Amino acid sequence: MGQKHPPGIFHGVPFLLKDLSEMVTGEPISWGWKPFKDARVTARSTSNVAAKFRGAGLIAIGQTTVPEWGPSIATETRAWGPTRNPWNLERGVGGSSGGAGASVASGIVPIAHGNDAGGSIRIPASFCGIVGLKPSRGRTSFGPLHADIWHGMGEEGALVRSVRDAAAALDVVGGYMPGDPYTAPAPPRPFRDEAALPPGPLRIGFMDRAPSFHPGIDADCVAAVRNCAKLMESIGHKVEQNHPAALDDDRIGDPVGILIASGEAAHAVDAERILGRSVVAEDLDPWTWFLVETGRQVSAVQLILAREWINEFSRATARWWSGGFDILVTSTLATPAPPLGFFKLGPGEHPADIGRRMANVSPFTIPWNVAGNPAISLPLHMTPEGLPVGVQLVAAYGREDLLLRLAAQIEQAAPWSNRRPRIHA
Repeated sequence: MGQKHPPGIFHGVPFLLKDLSEMVTGEPISWGWKPFKDARVTARSTSNVAAKFRGAGLIAIGQTTVPEWGPSIATETRAWGPTRNPWNLERGVGGSSGGAGASVASGIVPIAHGNDAGGSIRIPASFCGIVGLKPSRGRTSFGPLHADIWHGMGEEGALVRSVRDAAAALDVVGGYMPGDPYTAPAPPRPFRDEAALPPGPLRIGFMDRAPSFHPGIDADCVAAVRNCAKLMESIGHKVEQNHPAALDDDRIGDPVGILIASGEAAHAVDAERILGRSVVAEDLDPWTWFLVETGRQVSAVQLILAREWINEFSRATARWWSGGFDILVTSTLATPAPPLGFFKLGPGEHPADIGRRMANVSPFTIPWNVAGNPAISLPLHMTPEGLPVGVQLVAAYGREDLLLRLAAQIEQAAPWSNRRPRIHA
């Protein structure tokens, strides 16, 4: 008789795979894009993380919706229509892991795959009132098809309802795979064991305002951070108003924009190869087409300089942690979930106006994709109108262990497990 393998940690748990980056041979892929949906495109290989999810015992029952090609925080497409927020059906769910956020928040599944290259796990987690962790740079594999996403800004992960499940999911997806260009330091023990340990007294800085170049954050987001700061102080941590000075650096938009636009231009090349024809403006929403056209004009020198700025920013933020801080706390986003259509092109607008709106809603997530730090969004606050507001905890590079210990301690002190949206399975 053949040797039986032990069941995975998520044996038999229903699960949804995001329709972007991760895939299974023979299964449909659309990237949230109508031409792929109409052509019934299927995957020609299985990605490493998809195989890891399957090996953990998860049973994929479908795929989740994403923005067209991914570079948006609005999951509203011509291919699949708008994905609605279960807390308020007239509000958005964020992106790009928007369908994953809605599915977990509404109770369709307890865990759904997500990936995060600018906040794409943490944004839906905040808007949908669940937990979302972006790992450290190099913690997860984008193989075998890709070395990394957007020059190291992307990581794979999951959207879940508890810190315990976030830790267990990280154990599943994390780890070096053959051919990966780099990898984060291996943890000394499973992350789910870390989440069960006390963090000890920590020095924590918090930022309850917008970056200096930003127009300002919603009062509920300010309250969420301040209430979390008080809670952490009450359970024994040293908490002070302090943050890395680099977060006020208004140069972040240009190099990040270059990396994203060049990535989408390369995405267009892949799409043309798969479809067997050119991609034209009529195929794409104005925002996606704007990025493709912009990316096609980026020179090799501009791309290298953008990557050099990422190095500058990463080292500047790292000095804050090496100066004695353990954790940074911010609001995950600058607002609760906006109405559906908020990120659509309005009359007389240029597509760049959409990008500005996205940057105004999400100033706190993308810095940690740039710097490579692990960051988690916790559903710690509700507005008077009944919309969730996430609080983001950020640790030094490679310190998911500390991040999960503190997050679990906060969850125990201010539990959210009984909080459910109006629309729930």
